[in-house]
Amino acid sequence: MKAEYWVIISCGIFFVFIAPVYWVLTEDPTGTTALVMTFLLCALLGFYLYVVAKQIPARPEDLDDAEIADGAGELGFFPPYSWWPLYCALALATIVLGVVVGWWLFIIGATIGAVTVCGWVYEYYRGVHAH
Repeated sequence: MKAEYWVIISCGIFFVFIAPVYWVLTEDPTGTTALVMTFLLCALLGFYLYVVAKQIPARPEDLDDAEIADGAGELGFFPPYSWWPLYCALALATIVLGVVVGWWLFIIGATIGAVTVCGWVYEYYRGVHAH
């Protein structure tokens, strides 16, 4: 997390110096506000990464003398293919189309959407990929 922390903090430092320069050159309050908010976002994310980096032990990515084998092992659970995201997207498209065409289509899309979201959430509790 140390590399990620320094990248974000470096971006934040860049925006701190660029915001006043932008204000002096353009006197645009909207862009200056956006640059200040970008700095604040970088500061928030940098602080979070700093706190998390202090809480976790050193990762192989953070060590200068790490070997490739140090990062071996289980990386996590990666789900197999799933058709549920497609059905959820189609249900959302029906909901949006229902706002334009009529409330009856919106209600149908919301009902189908509730079923597809439940199917997507609970797909690993039954069937071939059950845990």
